[in-house]
Amino acid sequence: MEKELQIIADMMAVAARTAPKAKGEDFVEIKVLSGNDLSLLADEMIKYGESSGRPNFDRDGYNVRDSEAVLLLSLLAPVYLGLDCGACGFDTCAEMEANFKEGPDFNGPLCAWRLVDLGIALGSAAKTASLFNADNRIMYRIGVAALRTGMIKGEIAIGIPISATGKSIYFDR
Repeated sequence: MEKELQIIADMMAVAARTAPKAKGEDFVEIKVLSGNDLSLLADEMIKYGESSGRPNFDRDGYNVRDSEAVLLLSLLAPVYLGLDCGACGFDTCAEMEANFKEGPDFNGPLCAWRLVDLGIALGSAAKTASLFNADNRIMYRIGVAALRTGMIKGEIAIGIPISATGKSIYFDR
């Protein structure tokens, strides 16, 4: 079943790539992990949870270790839309950009519309996994560890692990 789940992960990547993006501009980075990369990612998640005292990084790390593949998505150097809409919490895009800084997990603030782009890509990928009956769950903790290890680059990252067992490993926690 490993081969089939790798194909599903690749199809999820296609769904994320072709998902609609604001102004047709694509700042979503995509990477599929499998094999030994899953162990490295799981190890980083567990280690980070222990060193930071933050809960559930270990739990999600064990889920990653038991998965067949993980789809990583990130926003890499997203250019703001220029609407001055205030959805990011600032009055203007220039003010948002002037307040950009590195955060403990992710960098920001980010343009809300670029975050919507990422959300649509995530939803498209998760839907694709569902169409093929692959168990999956969107996990922000995966993104934290993937950025820390350099497995993907970006300002914010999120992962979707997939597996196929008799009972979903992502909801039996």
